Amino acid sequence: MSSKKPIEYSTIGILSLAHMLNDIYSNYLPQMLPFLVVTTALTTTRAAILVSAFTISSSLIQPLFGYFLDRQGKRWLVHVGTLWMAIMLSLTGLVHNYFLLVLLAGLAGLGTAAFHPQASTMVTVVSGDRKAVLLSTFVAFGNIGFALSPLLLVPLFQTYGLHATIYTVIPGIFVALLLFFFAPKNDVLGGNMPTLSEVLHSLQLARSELLAITGVIAIRSLAYTGLLTILPLYFQAQKLSSIASSHLVFIMLFSGAIGGILGGLISDHYGRKPLIVGSLVLATPLFYSFSHSHGSLSIVFLALAGASLLSSFSVTVVAAQEAIPNNKSLAAGLTMGFAGGVGGLLVIVIGRIGDLYGLSSAISVLFFLPIAAGIIALFMKSQPTAKTGRIAAG
Repeated sequence: MSSKKPIEYSTIGILSLAHMLNDIYSNYLPQMLPFLVVTTALTTTRAAILVSAFTISSSLIQPLFGYFLDRQGKRWLVHVGTLWMAIMLSLTGLVHNYFLLVLLAGLAGLGTAAFHPQASTMVTVVSGDRKAVLLSTFVAFGNIGFALSPLLLVPLFQTYGLHATIYTVIPGIFVALLLFFFAPKNDVLGGNMPTLSEVLHSLQLARSELLAITGVIAIRSLAYTGLLTILPLYFQAQKLSSIASSHLVFIMLFSGAIGGILGGLISDHYGRKPLIVGSLVLATPLFYSFSHSHGSLSIVFLALAGASLLSSFSVTVVAAQEAIPNNKSLAAGLTMGFAGGVGGLLVIVIGRIGDLYGLSSAISVLFFLPIAAGIIALFMKSQPTAKTGRIAAG
């Protein structure tokens, strides 16, 4: 007789909605960059440093949050983290000192670092035997938030100026209250509280697999964060309007959100590794096809490239959680956090390439990166599919 836990769809829905808002804020700073370039003559390198400050603080600290959350769930981190990030980012348009702006960006990143390990672990724990698909849905809501950012923020900044950032704290307050009242209780995490030695032992046993997974994510994150940072500046240099540019970024990111859901479904049937390798290898030629075509065809290629790049987003998180199953929050922190932070740090190099050799050269480097990540993914282990596991379980 099966004792599998029921899937808590309402909990997943609340956390997914919160994730969407959280990631609208996570893609906040790139939308400000074209306006900052006009008002402050910001260089590409300085723009990359600003985005990296948020990415690094939001990412590199996530494994620490993940470790402590594996020891004891901290429900309050999801709503306090969301509110903290909203407040810090809402102040960015009011400051005129670049270094203070970088400081606010770094402080804001701590909010999303607190949110992601706790929320993603809650989702996987209440997802029964549909972890890849439902975590993909959770991640897709985040990617939809990323996609909505340019559509919502660019018209706001263009119409009212950067001082309008102060009003963007309001959605953060709303979602923080929603999470305060409706997020699952601490006992949803249940189970064990691993010691540091147990965690180190788990990491040691899975080190080769985790190295491959984090390598894939770091390079994919560099491509992703780099495109979010450089594309608006590239489109501006190509004389596209801010609105037209925001529409193109939206198409790439929204297609990525859809690709993330499809990636979860495909990996469920055919395995994590084939999906990760195939989608990343395919993304590079699609991005180059976008840059070498025109009109509607180029938009189709951009949409397909975005879907390919992000279809493995949640699958790599699940792969890491399967590699260290007793430390799910740590796995989420390593994959959604640390590896992404390494990629975010390297965006500064891409910004420097843009300043020295032109934005077109920086974009070409970014387009090449997914195929490099796909090659590294070949070193991952081939695991039984989730579908096979369900059949075996009867």
